[in-house]
Amino acid sequence: EAGDAAAMTLLAELYANGQGVGRNDAKAAEWYKLAAARGERNAMFALGIMRLGGRGGPADRTEGLRLLDEAAKLGHAIAVYDLGLVYLEGQMVPQDLKRAIELFRAASQAGSPDAQYALATLYKEGRGVEQNATEAARLLNQAVAANHLDAMVELAIALFNGTGIAKDESAAVSLLEKAAKRGHPIAQNRLARVLATGRGAPLNKIEALKWHNAAKVGGNGDVMLDKLLDDLSPEDRQKAANEARKWVLER
Repeated sequence: EAGDAAAMTLLAELYANGQGVGRNDAKAAEWYKLAAARGERNAMFALGIMRLGGRGGPADRTEGLRLLDEAAKLGHAIAVYDLGLVYLEGQMVPQDLKRAIELFRAASQAGSPDAQYALATLYKEGRGVEQNATEAARLLNQAVAANHLDAMVELAIALFNGTGIAKDESAAVSLLEKAAKRGHPIAQNRLARVLATGRGAPLNKIEALKWHNAAKVGGNGDVMLDKLLDDLSPEDRQKAANEARKWVLER
């Protein structure tokens, strides 16, 4: 009430999340709007997302994008990244890969692991930029330092194959294991392959079946692994199932 924009933003967040008060999107939008008018970039970003999603009032794409753009100009890293996604996807505005890359690069330099991962993917694919596996690996390393899960998997694959970075199967397996334990189906599948073939880690078909089963639950089946692990005894299969169950309970 005294005009403190940061307090307005925090109050809006309480209403938006229903913390300490009943959830009220309209009140949240009202306080965000007052804070945004005073130049509070976090409020601009939050209100922009609400306008795009139709929370706290009618959906307004134009106003939502304007607010994101204002927050981005004030250095809000997530707003910069989200605008990059908007230009990359080309659904709300005409697709503009050059602009998307500019925004991802700015957000990456501001420390956004999502932007680092997105930009790494574009360099890996050569989409909108000249293909550069080394730059992709560098950006993935930055995102992994912030514990970005998808970046862990991509960097592990790059390390395993020596793509854009010195080949290091041991480091790759370590990253795959870390991501697998966090529930990433692709990491679980790749880790199962490593353990089933003994390449990069000691051969362990029971542990391989454990992660193969976990990956299948996550929607990532693998016919090759089905064949590789087909010779396991019923006892070993049960042991793998028990290990998988234990892992689920410990998560």
